[in-house]
Amino acid sequence: MRVLVTGATGFVGKAVVKELQNWGHEVFAGSRSGAAGGAGAVGLPIDVTDHGSVLRAMGQANPDAVIHLVGIITQQGTQTFERVHVEGTRNVLAALPRGARYVHMSALGAREDSDSRYSTSKARAEALVRASGAAFTIFQPSLIFGLGDDFFGRVLRELVSTAPIVPQIGNGQFPFRPVSVQDVARAFVGALELPASVGQTYALTGPDEFTFRALLELELAALGKKKPIVAVPLALMNLAVPAMQILPKPPITPDQYAMLKEGNTAPNEPARSMFGLPMLRLPDHLPDIVRQAGGKPSSTAGAAG
Repeated sequence: MRVLVTGATGFVGKAVVKELQNWGHEVFAGSRSGAAGGAGAVGLPIDVTDHGSVLRAMGQANPDAVIHLVGIITQQGTQTFERVHVEGTRNVLAALPRGARYVHMSALGAREDSDSRYSTSKARAEALVRASGAAFTIFQPSLIFGLGDDFFGRVLRELVSTAPIVPQIGNGQFPFRPVSVQDVARAFVGALELPASVGQTYALTGPDEFTFRALLELELAALGKKKPIVAVPLALMNLAVPAMQILPKPPITPDQYAMLKEGNTAPNEPARSMFGLPMLRLPDHLPDIVRQAGGKPSSTAGAAG
């Protein structure tokens, strides 16, 4: 197939481009810079918030399938959740060639009544996809881990490294089921080969469930650090998180805080069996993630959790 990938130079995008090439597809890597995003891919400039830009990229690629990955986790200037997730999806769907396959990146926890604007924008984008008439598949990944990831490689690493103690949000029992970027890429590309996945929505989660406290302990072990984990009452966090927003780079945004409190977990069936996912485990890969991110991993970190 001729496949156009939006967000092709991002963390997930690079993995999807590589997986597409492994399966023998012709890849058009769409990004705002127009960089190729991988050897052998054709780089195309595309700004999903600009309808004209999307039309031009679609015309150049003339794709049999589109994998739409563009997303942001924090808002900055004109790059808002509404503009990127909702309007961006609307633009891509409007330009989609008739009969083209469409695979959409959403997020686990996407729903209209969420306290997170990120999650509500993802839910509105999903509604556009379902109403589009396209031959779609929607994926809802949990926290995605892998070399170069933002959560385990930056957010959690900074959280456990910055202070003499490690702050734990509330009782720390919020559940998570992280999924590897390799599993995510395999599912997205596998959907192109499986007509049974058309019109379906799949949660993408890993084989192991962890509490937030367990994730903090895993991160500490991977970094080879020993620090006390101290619970911070939610009432205090509710005051502290908004106050942090005056910092140039706040350690956590209100949306990230809302999502952490909600947890992020779901069974890994039926995606695991439908797409034959290997289900890589976070503890096996976390030492390499923190090493690449600049941390010093422990030799025993893989056994934690």
